[in-house]
Order: sequence, then structure tokens, then C-alpha cells
Amino acid sequence: MAEPVRTVPSCGGLERQTGRIAVGLENGIPLSPFGCSLKIDYPVNLYDAHNHFQDDWLLPHRTAIDADLRAIGLGRAVVNGTSEKDWPVVADLARQFDWVQPGFGLHPWDCGNRSPDWQAVLRTQLAAEPSSVVGEIGLDRWILDRARPDDSRLAGLRRAPLDEQREVFLWQLALAAELNRPVSIHCLQAFGALHDTLRVTRLPARGFLLHAYSGPAAMVKKFADLGACFSFNGAFLKERHAAKREAFKLVPADRILVETDAPSMPLPVEHNRFTLPPAPDGEPVNHPANLAATYAGLAELRGIGIAQLAAQVEQNFLRLFGA
Repeated sequence: MAEPVRTVPSCGGLERQTGRIAVGLENGIPLSPFGCSLKIDYPVNLYDAHNHFQDDWLLPHRTAIDADLRAIGLGRAVVNGTSEKDWPVVADLARQFDWVQPGFGLHPWDCGNRSPDWQAVLRTQLAAEPSSVVGEIGLDRWILDRARPDDSRLAGLRRAPLDEQREVFLWQLALAAELNRPVSIHCLQAFGALHDTLRVTRLPARGFLLHAYSGPAAMVKKFADLGACFSFNGAFLKERHAAKREAFKLVPADRILVETDAPSMPLPVEHNRFTLPPAPDGEPVNHPANLAATYAGLAELRGIGIAQLAAQVEQNFLRLFGA
């Protein structure tokens, strides 16, 4: 093809620095995180199905992150708002960065603190951004049964019981179906309840995303039959997540997507190609450009080339989220 070959930067072999990107070389060819040549034989775009670029942890680094994302060939990223407070921030980012596709939703962690007017505010926000996604929304039993009382991420939040979460979730699903907007769904330790809810609810005709799917492999087909897409997160490359990797071997090719959930869910150190300073509490911060390493890890897992995976993911992303 007339356009140049795109190579995805990573580390290994003899290193050189190109801007802020460490490029590993072997005979002048960039290496993948697995040490093999990472060469894509035609131009492709990478797509992040789910992140939180609006997060305060990323605020000081937005300009540098934007440059890194352009360097790896980012086509688009869905940036998910989670509460009334951050919806305007996400909308502003969509005006500043051409690769941002905004999402607006009330996350299950935040639904206990919703205002009396949240439904009207959300409807107005979605109407103002015709390409926006309904998300991040969903169900979360973990915050009720397993989260520590002193977890700093939940400070100041009323932890809504599952029935209340479900009520908020159902209203947002109905709105998404009415508008035929894609939905980005969060679920932790509530996959039975999620399936029971989705199978009796009107859903958007274009489908929905189960972001960072961590449910049982046996439920992949059940969710796929309802219209689900599934996004693979780079954190699943950690050794302890073998069951999650097995589930993603079963995801149909036309339902597979890739995500970072940045700044959350950092990759294993050996796959981490882009770094950021830790958060004030010492937690590692996931750089959104680690999307490239996540593609490489998923391609290895599914036994296909990166170019083949990237082409399939592009097709899937545009079908769900719009061209």
C-alpha cells in the first residue's frame, strides 16, 4: 500500500528513546512485549473501548498523553463519565481532543449520591452530544460484600444496595434503548443478576459493551446472545487472571474489543510500556497508551497477528460505537 507501515512502540532488545517512547529494536525492527517483531503490514488504528481520561490523576499529563496516543495510532477512545460531577469535564475533553468519544452515565459506585434531578441532567447531556455513549453504568456487589470500609476510592460515597443499583441501571438502559445509544456496562461479582436484568429488558439495537469482562467463561455465550461485546483489559495479562484470559479465548471474533480503563487497571510491569508518576496515595497509574501493549497481549492470547486483531477490533468498534 502507498501509506507507510505503522509500528507499535514497545521495549526490549537494544533501546532507544523517541520522544517519551522507548522503542525496542532488533535489527532495526520494533519488538513486541513478547520479544517477537511487532510489524503491521498496513496502516491500522487502535481503539480504546473504555477509559477515564477525565480522571484527576491524568490531568497534569494530558498533553503528553495525547502525544503518546497519537504516536501509537489511536483512532478513538470512549471516555466514560461516572457521575454528574464529571459529565461536563468529559464533554469538554471531547471538544479539546478529536479522538475522544464521550460517555455519560451514573456508575453503581456513584448512584447512592445522585441528585434529585440526575435523570433530567443525563438526558440533557446525552442530547447535547449526539455521538455519546451511555456509560459507565452497571451493577456492583463487590462494594457491598468485599470492599474495605476505608477504601479511599469509595470515600464519601453511600454504597447503594443492589436493588437500588438495579433501579438506576434499568432507567439508564431504557434511555439508551430509546435513543439507540451504545452502553458501557460495569459489573463486579454480580453477573447472574446482570444477566437476569438484561434478558428481560429492552436493549439498544446496536448492542452493548461488558467492559473488562471478568465473569465466568460459561456465561460468554449467554451474554453474546443478548448482543454483548466484550473488552479485554491489559491487567488481565497478570498471572493470577488465567480464568479471565480463558474467557476471552471464547469471545466471538465479531464481539471482541480492547480497553485500558486508564488510569485504573495497570498492566503487569513486564508489559508496561508507558509510565506515569503514581497517584498521591502511591497507587500505580495506568497510561492510556498502554493500549498498544494490550493489543499485543490479546493477539498472543488468541493466536492471531496484531494486524488481524486490529482490523477486527476496528470493525467491531465502529459497528457498536458508530463510524
